[in-house]
Amino acid sequence: MNRRDFLAKGSLAVAGLSLSARLSAMAAAPKPILGIQLYSIRDDMKKDPSGTLKQLSAMGYKYVEHAGYKQRKFYGYEPKDFKKLLGDLGLSMPSGHSVLGKQHWDATKKDFTDEWKYTVEDSAIVGQKYVVSPWLDESLRKNYDEFMAFMDVFNKSGALCQKSGMKFGYHNHDFEFSQQINGKKIFDLILQSTNPSLVVQQLDIGNMYHAGGIALDIMKQYPGRFELMHVKDEIKTQKGEMGHEYESTVLGKGIIPVKEVIDLGKKNGTKYFIIEQESYQGQAPIDAVKDDLAVMKKWGY
Repeated sequence: MNRRDFLAKGSLAVAGLSLSARLSAMAAAPKPILGIQLYSIRDDMKKDPSGTLKQLSAMGYKYVEHAGYKQRKFYGYEPKDFKKLLGDLGLSMPSGHSVLGKQHWDATKKDFTDEWKYTVEDSAIVGQKYVVSPWLDESLRKNYDEFMAFMDVFNKSGALCQKSGMKFGYHNHDFEFSQQINGKKIFDLILQSTNPSLVVQQLDIGNMYHAGGIALDIMKQYPGRFELMHVKDEIKTQKGEMGHEYESTVLGKGIIPVKEVIDLGKKNGTKYFIIEQESYQGQAPIDAVKDDLAVMKKWGY
């Protein structure tokens, strides 16, 4: 073999390896999970959980996120029974919302109360991978030392969830961007004082808009921190609902560049994209979430 043939074959081999590496990387990259937050159809879930879930499955949804855990039951079902109901419909529930509050931590015993331990236990039984707390009590937003002590409780909850093979997370509203403690936004304090390996973040790209938060800016400020995302669009409201100037709407009809946001999230490691719509402009909620799913599929999710 002469030098020219050697170099040519070597180049082809390198190109082949490069292509193989790229194909392997593409195969290894997990496909984003697309689901729905059941709060979007909260009244339907109260009236007929089974029938509503059946409708979601027929639309093409595969994953749901609950907002209905109470007295150790999910929408009135025991954890194992709710898991079976979901499974029979071709659904699963990788994440759910359960508020971690001051009442769940016993400072004297330096341990969680049974109520929170049961919450974590039941979340594991139903098949969750994430236990997400979607609220921070107002009393914890005033005093810096109390706030920081509770962030340590967040970290401890992360360690507790890990023992059951899950992760603990936090979901923002708008106050995290409008309120400050010691001159720092609450959102910044949460992300800077929690251990990313113990506390994941679920970024709600719509809630923050009420307080001037811009999702693209936040994601660029904290790249890779948002393992989960609530996909939401906002429209200016005529009614000033809940004192807000904006309310949610069908994806792509509002003022948030949703596709740009979710594409950046996907690029930066967001794994779970959860549709949530809370206002409907006269449309039936079940029809709105069907439209939302169609938009996300059109965008390649």
